[in-house]
Amino acid sequence: MAILRAYELMIIIDSDVPENDVQKVIARTQGLITDEGGRIASTDHWGRRRFAYEINHKTEGNYVVWEVVTETAGLPTTERQLRLADDIVRHKLFRLPEKEAAKRGLFGEPAPAAAG
Repeated sequence: MAILRAYELMIIIDSDVPENDVQKVIARTQGLITDEGGRIASTDHWGRRRFAYEINHKTEGNYVVWEVVTETAGLPTTERQLRLADDIVRHKLFRLPEKEAAKRGLFGEPAPAAAG
């Protein structure tokens, strides 16, 4: 039986990308995730946000966060493509702890809330 892992992936899309092309970047990234065997549990598009500090001479970008469940450890192909993408300023993929993933209901039924 394969081990399911839960990840959270955040990308920051370059502010120079036209607004109508932002959805194309999001769709391309979702395609990378699913092509690698990932199941997207949720997508949260935060929209355009100002950076805390300048990144590559930019001061803002479009943030998108996904919760992903997969058997592929670390989504290496997706990570590689995101590193190479010119329209992605930054990305961060991290594995969610098992308890947190279960609490969010990523593996099936959400865990009941603790009383108290």
